[in-house]
Amino acid sequence: MSELIEVLTKDGSYSLKSIFFQENFHSLLGALEETRLKFTAPSNLQRFKGKSLNVLDICFGLGYNTASLVNELIKQNSYLNLYALEIDKNPLNYSLGNESFMKLWAPKVKTIFESLYRKNYFEDQFFKCSLLWGDAREKINIIPSSMKFDLIYLDGFSPQKCPQLWTIEFLSKVTEKLNSQGYLITYSSSAAVRKTLRNLGLEIFTIKPSFKNRNFWSHGTVAISKFDRCELKPNFNFEKLSLMEEEHLLTKASIPYRDQGLNSSKEDIISRRLDEQFSSDLLSTNKWREKWGMTKLSVKS
Repeated sequence: MSELIEVLTKDGSYSLKSIFFQENFHSLLGALEETRLKFTAPSNLQRFKGKSLNVLDICFGLGYNTASLVNELIKQNSYLNLYALEIDKNPLNYSLGNESFMKLWAPKVKTIFESLYRKNYFEDQFFKCSLLWGDAREKINIIPSSMKFDLIYLDGFSPQKCPQLWTIEFLSKVTEKLNSQGYLITYSSSAAVRKTLRNLGLEIFTIKPSFKNRNFWSHGTVAISKFDRCELKPNFNFEKLSLMEEEHLLTKASIPYRDQGLNSSKEDIISRRLDEQFSSDLLSTNKWREKWGMTKLSVKS
């Protein structure tokens, strides 16, 4: 679908940059580190030790999130039923040919990935995986309506680069697939995304930044449909939103992306949102940034 450029990140792991989207697949600080901090750790996979779980990986990409997930589940003898959505086969093809990437994981990961690339499917006694190629807005409808997921990973390009996957309409379809105790996890701390998820009835939490990344105020978002806040333990990788983050949801940045027919172009979605922001009486995002001493580059709105 798009031209891709290899990128070596600071933790020694490889990623790609999309010329089409003008954005990297991962932070330059580390593709592997980002996967672990923003997706694997907040999943609290120990909940599924010796049990089965259903996972939806939206925007499979190079496969870091699924590979890390499989790697951990192998250690705890869990059973995985996975659906993945992806529009472009080139990133997975790159991963299969990158020896450095494959050495990060148990050999089973390569076996699964090769089968997904060739047959779009893999199954053995522990893992059942399907990869649906195409526009996620369409392919999500192929997943059986009865299927509910314990984990949903949403890892598309940023809302400003690929708003099609962050609209009210698409996120509504995604949240319908979440079971009552399921986690929807994304790297995005966008106010528009968080406000949309909250309006769809989910509890919103922020993924805590690591001590060595104190320049970041959040590593992303965990959204849960039913969660007892009394169960939020200190060792969890996520916590309730700070006052600063709550106030972010009261600004123009929280105005959602809209795609009523789930077939709009990037340009149309962004244009509609800009018009809505222009006529809104909400606090400007710049005023919020000034109050909290934030730089423009530190916030994905």
